[in-house]
Amino acid sequence: MDHSDTSRHQRAADEFVRLLEIMDRLRDPEGGCPWDLEQTFHTIAPYTIEEAYEVADAIERDDKSDLREELGDLLFQVAFHSRMAAEEGAFEAADVAKAINDKMIRRHPHVFETADDRSSDEQVIAWEVVKAKEREAKAKGKAPASALDGVALSLPALLRAEKLQKRAARTGFDWTEADQIFDKLEEETAEVKEAIASGDPGAVQDEIGDLLFVVANLARRLSVDPEVALRQANAKFERRFRAMEQMAGQRDQAFDQLDLEAQEGLWQAVKKTEVSG
Repeated sequence: MDHSDTSRHQRAADEFVRLLEIMDRLRDPEGGCPWDLEQTFHTIAPYTIEEAYEVADAIERDDKSDLREELGDLLFQVAFHSRMAAEEGAFEAADVAKAINDKMIRRHPHVFETADDRSSDEQVIAWEVVKAKEREAKAKGKAPASALDGVALSLPALLRAEKLQKRAARTGFDWTEADQIFDKLEEETAEVKEAIASGDPGAVQDEIGDLLFVVANLARRLSVDPEVALRQANAKFERRFRAMEQMAGQRDQAFDQLDLEAQEGLWQAVKKTEVSG
């Protein structure tokens, strides 16, 4: 590590300490911020998740300025949770940093110990072996260890579905061909129709869930990130819908006053414009 690295790290350390000091002021019962003082782990958790998504959004837009700001917002969440934990005597920010430092060194013995040559694929395999051992250690004295341990319940449902499927696949419980999943999609679609015909809302919800789960599995089999794919689909729909509204306005039409056939005509016109342009 050269002098420039040391200088950068010292600046980062100084700024992080400053952040912790700001957090201490905000949570100070004497003169702190009333809103910050009212918060708990549970009330702050949604903001933490939101900030993580805003980081992903800045990356998707390739906006480095926004990315810097959103990473700062996410780092503030770490400081907030760490401060609340310190107030309870559970742990402090230094313990959080130590935990991740120790974990990264433990999971990268090829870098910090043996310094052996290892491909990316080999590292993924080794990483999973270490994580499995960590899960076994955590499970001692508790319920029997499962290949699905550690997949957080708080993850977005689509992302969690993919992670559960990946874990199950490591045990051999997986389809081997995409065609098998297409067959399952047809089966689940038929079951959705049966549920609708039954008039049972609970059954419809259950079968729609099964259908979405299989779609996530198909995406995984085709090496497509379902969360990214759905975000792109959302962005495409939003772009096209706004273009329809604009096109209707250019024709002196109120989009929400058009019948479905006319709206569909605008949709097709927007799609044609995208293809040609």
